[in-house]
Amino acid sequence: MKTLILVRHAKSSHSFGVSSDFDRPLNDRGFREASEMGKKLFKKNTRIDQFVSSPALRAKTTAELFVAEYDRKLKEILFVPSLYHADPDIFYQVVGKLDDEYDHVALFSHNPGITDFASSLSSAHISHMPTSSVFAVTAPVDSWKDFSSAEKSFLFFYKPEEKQKA
Repeated sequence: MKTLILVRHAKSSHSFGVSSDFDRPLNDRGFREASEMGKKLFKKNTRIDQFVSSPALRAKTTAELFVAEYDRKLKEILFVPSLYHADPDIFYQVVGKLDDEYDHVALFSHNPGITDFASSLSSAHISHMPTSSVFAVTAPVDSWKDFSSAEKSFLFFYKPEEKQKA
């Protein structure tokens, strides 16, 4: 059985001091929500054997915050450049090449591709993955190369808690 967890990067800063989209950092809300979501998964005993991320700063930092909540090492994150602005076909290619040693993999990436990919994995209607949201499915396969054609079962779709304004 393989479990795939998709994480959209946390809220990023759109400050004018950043030279490129690739280098956009998280804002304060992004840091807080990514940590909260990582903590939520950990407390729910959601296993993650491998962390795989786009190397763009906002996805990388989100992955690092999840790794910290899991008390794991940053060097455990596998960076896959093609996950930066990937479309569903690229996601399927990346997943198909995952190491079969890992049964529970978390992928950190960007919209619109991550929402489109999540939507293709389940009959659960996912029209938008907000920042820091987490979506998961399982497939009854032993190898990631068989994941794309396997029947998948929806596990969960978590979104950050919205804070009420005073």
